[in-house]
Amino acid sequence: MLLMMVTLTGENVFGLRTELDKQVRQFLDEHGDMALERLDGEEAPFERLQEALQSLPFLASKKMVVLRSPSANKQFTENAERLLGELPETTDVILVEPKLDKRSSYYKLLKKVTDYREFAELDRAGLARWLVAAAKEQGGSISQGDAMYLVERVGANQLMLGNELKKLLLYDPHITRTTINILTEPTPQSTVFELLEAAFAGRSKQALSLYEEQRALKVEPQQIIAMLAWQLHILALVKTAGDRTPDQIARESKVNPFVVRKSSTIARKLSLVELKTLVADLLLIDSRLKRESLDADEAIRTFLLKVSN
Repeated sequence: MLLMMVTLTGENVFGLRTELDKQVRQFLDEHGDMALERLDGEEAPFERLQEALQSLPFLASKKMVVLRSPSANKQFTENAERLLGELPETTDVILVEPKLDKRSSYYKLLKKVTDYREFAELDRAGLARWLVAAAKEQGGSISQGDAMYLVERVGANQLMLGNELKKLLLYDPHITRTTINILTEPTPQSTVFELLEAAFAGRSKQALSLYEEQRALKVEPQQIIAMLAWQLHILALVKTAGDRTPDQIARESKVNPFVVRKSSTIARKLSLVELKTLVADLLLIDSRLKRESLDADEAIRTFLLKVSN
C-alpha cells in the first residue's frame, strides 16, 4: 500500500489552502469522512499528535491525518524523524506549515522525506496567468490582458481575486473588461498606488483624476493620507535596502513581493532627500488636519501636484 507524506508550506495562503482542500477531498471521496483526522499543533499535546500518527484507521482501509503547524509543538519537531519513519502503511499525512525556519533540521527532514510543496506569493503576471487557467477550469474564459486588468483593479490578493472570478463567471462565462467594470470595484489601496505612480511620473492630471475617483468612492481624505503614508513607507524600505533584491526586501519586511517590486520602479527615480521631504510634507498635512480647520481635499491635491512637479 502506497504511503503519502506531504508538506504544504509558503506565504500564499490561497494556493496552500486550495491544494489542501483538493488533497482532502480526493481522499474522502475514496475512503469516507471517518477516515480523516485534523489536529492543530498549537493546541494538541504531543501525545495526541503521536497517537494520531501511530493508530490504525477505524472502519476504513486507510486514514488521513492533517497536522496544522505541528512545528509549534517542540516535542513533535524533536521526534519528527522517528514519527514519520514509523508511520503505518495505512496512514497518509499532510503537514501544513505556513512558516518554516529553513535553517532548522526539521525543515531539512521535511524536504528529504516528504513531498515538499511550497506556495509562494504570485506576482502580477503570475496572478493573471492563474486567472486565465482558473477561468478555463471553471468552464469560462478571460484574456490575459483582461486578467491583468482585473489584478490591477482589485489588487494582488489571490483569495479576493478568486472570489471576484467566481462572481464574474456566474454573470457571464466569457469575462470581458466591460463585465469587470460592471461587477467589481477598484480597491482603494490599488488605486492609491496608481495615484502615487501617476504623480511621480509627472502625470498630474491623471493623479488628480484618480484622487477624485477615490473621493467619489466615499474614501475619506484621512484614509487616503494613511494609504499614501503606507506607500511612502514602502518606498523608504526599498530606498534604504542597499543591495538587497526585491524578494529579500519583501521577506525581511514581511511585505508582499508584488508591492515591493512595483515600488522599486518609483524608488529608483527618487533621491532619499526628496523622499524625506515628501514624508515630512504628508506628516504636516496630517498634523494640521488634527488641530486646525483645514480643507483636506485641497491640501492633498496640493501635495499631489508637488509630487508631480
